[in-house]
Formats: sequence, C-alpha cells, structure tokens
Amino acid sequence: MTLPLIIYRSLRQHALSTIITAGSIALASGLLMCVWMVKTQSQSAFTQTTTGFDAVLGARGSKLQLVLNAIFHLEASQGNLAWADYEGIKRHPAVKTAIPIAVGDNLRGYRIVGTLPELFEKVEFAPGRKFTVAAGGRFFGGAADVREAVVGSFVAQKLGLKVGDTFKPFHGLAFDEKNQHEEVFTIVGIVLPTNTPVDRVLWIPIKGVQTMSGHDAKAATDVSAVLIQLRTASAGFMLDLMYNKQGNRLTLAYPVGAIIAELFGKIAWFDQVLTLVAYLVALVAAGSVLASIYNSMSARRRDLAILRALGARRRMIFGAVVAEAACIGGLGAVVGYAVYFGLLTGVAEVIRTQTGVVLDVGAKHAVLWICPLVMVALCALGGVVPAIKAYRTPVAETLAPTS
Repeated sequence: MTLPLIIYRSLRQHALSTIITAGSIALASGLLMCVWMVKTQSQSAFTQTTTGFDAVLGARGSKLQLVLNAIFHLEASQGNLAWADYEGIKRHPAVKTAIPIAVGDNLRGYRIVGTLPELFEKVEFAPGRKFTVAAGGRFFGGAADVREAVVGSFVAQKLGLKVGDTFKPFHGLAFDEKNQHEEVFTIVGIVLPTNTPVDRVLWIPIKGVQTMSGHDAKAATDVSAVLIQLRTASAGFMLDLMYNKQGNRLTLAYPVGAIIAELFGKIAWFDQVLTLVAYLVALVAAGSVLASIYNSMSARRRDLAILRALGARRRMIFGAVVAEAACIGGLGAVVGYAVYFGLLTGVAEVIRTQTGVVLDVGAKHAVLWICPLVMVALCALGGVVPAIKAYRTPVAETLAPTS
C-alpha cells in the first residue's frame, strides 16, 4: 500500500493545483468527445432524415437549397412550380407517391406548410412508422376544410398550442407582427413526436396557402416543391436525366441523403478546425500536468529524499510521480463525462430547435472510452519529465544540513 498512499498524500497536499489541472483535462476530454459525437451523429442523422421521400422536384436552382427548404424547412424557396408540373410527376409510372407543398408563411417564426392529407395518410416517415396525432385530434380533411391545421409536437410545446386553438398566420418566413393574414385557422390535431423536421412545422391544406389573402392571385394554384417516393432506385436516375440534363426549367434533387452528405463535405473544414482546437486543448492540459508536478518538485525534494533514505527504490519514486500524473488525468477524464454530457445536451437542443433533427445524447461510441484513455496516457507521459527529476534526487545532498 506504500505507492497508493504516496500518491494519495501528494494529491491531497497539492489539492488546489490538482483540481485546477484536472479541470483543464475534463474540459479537453469533454470537448473532444462532444466534437466527435456531434460530427458523427449529425452527419448520420441529417443524411438519414428524408421523412420518407427519395427525391424533391422544384424550380430550377440549387439541389441543396431545394432539399433544405422542402425536407428540413430551412432556407427560402427558390421558386414555384405550376400545378400541372405536380400532376405530371404524379402520373409518371416510376413515381409511387407525389406530395405537393406550398410555403411562405409562419406563426411566430415557425413555418406554415400547405400540403395534402395524403402526406399523413399514405407516407411512412420511417420504415413501418406513419404520422399519428395525439388523443382527441385528427388530421385535416379535404378541400372543404382549408382553414384547419395540424401542428408538429415541437411547435405545440413551444407555443402552448392545443386542439381547438385558433391562429392567424403571418406572411413570410420571418415573424413580423405587421404582416398578419386575416384568415383564421383551427388546430384539429397535434402530430406525435417524430424526431424529424416535421415536428417544427404547422401543416395546413395546400389550398389554405394558395388562397390566403395577400398572396399573388396569379399563383393561386402553384406549389413550392413536390416530395417524391419512387418505385425503384433506378427510377431516380431516369428522372434526373429527364429533368436535370435534358430539361432546363425544373430541378430534381435525388437522392436526398447524398445531397445532404455533400453539405457536410463542404463544411468539413469546420469540423477539422473544431477537432484541432480540441486536440490543442488536450495538449495544453497534458502540459499543465507536467508543469504542475514539475514545479512542485522543489518542494518535494526533501520528502522524496526521506523516502529514499527509508528504503524506497528509485523506480518506485519514478512510478509514483508518473502514477500521480495518470491519476490526475483519470480524475479529469471522469469529470470530462459530465462536461461532455452538458455540452452535447446543449448542442443537441440547438440542433433540434433549429432543424428538428434529434441527436441521441445517450448514444454509445468507441470514442467515449478511447478519448479518456488517451487523456490518461497523455497525462502519464507529461509526468515522465518530473518523474526523471524525482528519480535523480540526490539523497545525501538533499538531507544534508544547510548550516
């Protein structure tokens, strides 16, 4: 028990520096794990979040903007399509389902999207999972019920909405109290959580958007995009050839997951910067362990010499210092889990609020045990230099009287 006792007493004797150093290690470890998990989870979540659709048809322009607008309800619409374009793609033999949407309004910053009841009745937003409403609610009906609304769970929670409530939409994607419409919509259902962008949207019949006061009467039948389910994967390449390569008026975004993956490819530099910062923090933390123990060597010289005089071998002294550094790293790594969960919870909430995509805070990954072990190893490595100094402590000179 001599070695553990030496380490314990040393840590207790230098409690303040131990706490400060362990805190820096905890920050480094938590930051490294958080950056890695956000990067891997967000890329996986975004590329897999298609809400059940294989492709999106929209006005000529950027495929990425089209997907962000129609699937994730971010960005602005790049233009409208005629109702005839929707009818055309709907009748195509390669298309299983085609659902039009119309955008351009909001309720206190949350987007209002017009669509058809088929979105909720026919589409599986995930394999084997269809949209459902909370008890006491229902989905809106047909053309006769253009003033009904179904609200995503996240919007309902944030705005305190329930079945039976009414609201007036605001024109545009950004909330402005001066741009309120006159039409009154009644909430008939709250969509149960799907952990997709659908949760952040208020859904109304597409006619409710097209015929709303203040909208261009010439576009009363236009749609913003068409969400498409294909019968086969090869059909997507055929439609891509027809719309994107042979045509010059419309854009087909296919496949949705690959287009989102391109987005992460474009911002990969940002992940690299965050990772580099985390690595630098880790190195600084390891360096702080070295500096903390090394600077205390002068105060420990006499204690180490006494231990040597009592029979402690040089290798025991060396091992005690390295083990002390590793213990500080281990303490920091344990606290680092609290830092990690705090950071990841905050980031996940921001991502959910802004996009509707949910990250799994409790997800398991090899980095969650590799990173703490690496931090402990780095700290132990940082303890080698002061351990060498302790190893070389001369017993006779140190214990000799000074006068």
